[in-house]
Amino acid sequence: MRANIQRIQDHIETIGRYTATPGEGTTRLSYSEEDRLARAYIKQQMSRYGLAVREDAVGNIYGRLEGTLPGAPAVIVGSHFDSVPNGGSFDGPAGVVTGLEVAALFQEQQLVPAYPLEVIAMIEEEGSRFGGGVLGSRMIAGQVTAAQLAEMKDGNGISAAEAMAMLGFHAEKAADALRTAKDTKAFIELHIEQGPVLENAGEDVGLVDTIVGMTEIRVTIEGKAGHAGTTPMPGRADALAAAVTVIHQLPDLALQEQDDTVLTVGKLSVYPNGANVIPSRVVFTVDIRSKNNQTIQRILKDVHNLVDSVARDGITCDIADLLYMEPVHLSANIHAVLVENSRKLGLKYRDMVSGAGHDAMIFAGFTDVGLVFVPSRGGISHTPAEWTDYEHLQKGIELVFKTIVQLTEATV
Repeated sequence: MRANIQRIQDHIETIGRYTATPGEGTTRLSYSEEDRLARAYIKQQMSRYGLAVREDAVGNIYGRLEGTLPGAPAVIVGSHFDSVPNGGSFDGPAGVVTGLEVAALFQEQQLVPAYPLEVIAMIEEEGSRFGGGVLGSRMIAGQVTAAQLAEMKDGNGISAAEAMAMLGFHAEKAADALRTAKDTKAFIELHIEQGPVLENAGEDVGLVDTIVGMTEIRVTIEGKAGHAGTTPMPGRADALAAAVTVIHQLPDLALQEQDDTVLTVGKLSVYPNGANVIPSRVVFTVDIRSKNNQTIQRILKDVHNLVDSVARDGITCDIADLLYMEPVHLSANIHAVLVENSRKLGLKYRDMVSGAGHDAMIFAGFTDVGLVFVPSRGGISHTPAEWTDYEHLQKGIELVFKTIVQLTEATV
């Protein structure tokens, strides 16, 4: 039985309607009204397909189909349902819909798993509201404390703990969200590629064996405000001029590497942001990604040296670590199963390294993980133009379904 392409499309389009920016892409921040509406739909569909629904203490959603083996660890399939500002409809929801369709196929075929099947929809993978990224899965892995949730704040000064409470979740019970190898047999995630490789090669799926390491830091440069017309140039402590000196040199740190390392300054804030005021404060982020951990460490050291080099009388600098993840190698055993099933389904596939971070890399710290990519039209993502053909989603979901059946050892 094939995955139902119309059902897949309906789920993607419905979830895509829960956006704070209608007509201008998907903006669905964690614990927002759009989050609340999307989670209500996801929970409804989980129940529809015979899953027992629950939300953990921090708002990750689970739908569970019990297995026949008492106390056996679960096989989890899913992804995240938050978005970047003005993003697309497929980044994250494609993996959540994969889980829903797997559950629907289990129901239609009356499959009974030996190991429990769980569908998951996670929060705050993008880090768009509180920074850092993969927050939902990091809480599942026990990497985030209640105290840290109280310290994380969005652009309006609302902490993650406060935002959780607004939707009825409990940051103080974050430890209750913990999963381990004892209760988790495997995790499978389907995601859009967010790059052009599969489309350009005319291939159906990418089977990821490695996720690059990544780090994100926040640089703050403090100067002194002054009138743009009356403050002489020699005496200025211009925070923006100092920041530009650093930012201008950052791309070369990645370009001089020979391992496809990338570096991005993605967020820049200038204060007080007046046309006739010398900037007193500049805050920007630096995102570094590489499959080589030594490369990341070397570039981080160079960034620190560059930032330190602009400090002088009137100019002070600070660097805060937001995220650090070493390169992650996914399960060789699950990868082999995905390869075998791709061949059986007649899919064109390739092994891939993921240049983007995913919840899969966090799960890989405590269980076996498989990650499947499906093509992105034009390689475009994180914009309203993001698109994956539903036929490609259908093929990827069928691969995941076949693999999940084997991992749960399901029978009719």
